[in-house]
Amino acid sequence: MPDTQTPTELTSQYTAQVIGDLERNSKEQERVGAEIDALQEQLTALRHDHAVLTNLHRALGATSAPTEAEPEPTVATSVPRQKAPGTSAKASKTAQSTKTAKTADGKRTRARKSGAVKEVAARTSAAKEPAAEATSAQPTLIELIRRYLTEQSEPRSAAEVSSALVQTHPERRIQTNVVRTTLENLVARSHAHRAKQGSSVFYTTVDADEPTKPAASTDRPAEAAAEAATNGS
Repeated sequence: MPDTQTPTELTSQYTAQVIGDLERNSKEQERVGAEIDALQEQLTALRHDHAVLTNLHRALGATSAPTEAEPEPTVATSVPRQKAPGTSAKASKTAQSTKTAKTADGKRTRARKSGAVKEVAARTSAAKEPAAEATSAQPTLIELIRRYLTEQSEPRSAAEVSSALVQTHPERRIQTNVVRTTLENLVARSHAHRAKQGSSVFYTTVDADEPTKPAASTDRPAEAAAEAATNGS
């Protein structure tokens, strides 16, 4: 049966097929591109984690750093050839000299890496000492709260105490919930008074000449936790 399709019909069929192939190709590019983006994000995250772990390793004062294994020389397999007399001894001496040189280079490289790690650890330790001294010189949150309450003539709420301390000490990240916990600990240790007015709670300091009760052992961990949270923030 003769082909009755005209050139116009054939062109239309090829055009439709090409359009379908283009659409499939575009979808495949999008799929592969999405996979590449996901892998790139994973690689970025792994590199970030590697950098963090490397800094931690150095900050811990490690005396040696993990070194990568040196690749072993590849020995090519070939058909043995007959050598001229005296060549074997020369080749053996050359190989021994090359091996000795590589061993010496490896030792020098490891020594340089170890020295660099020790230098970085020493710099990190020296940088931490002034920061630790500055932190120890700052008053604790309990001292700041008691000092503030002593200066007030009226009861203050935890939010008011926190707001005042944030204004006077903007360099410290003081949180209201930590201030409230510290105030409750002071009340439990009889270092502050607690009064409730409606749904609000107000605190006042205890007079200096008023005897204070010894703190219960169960209050000390809470106070320590509040101080730790404040210092950490």
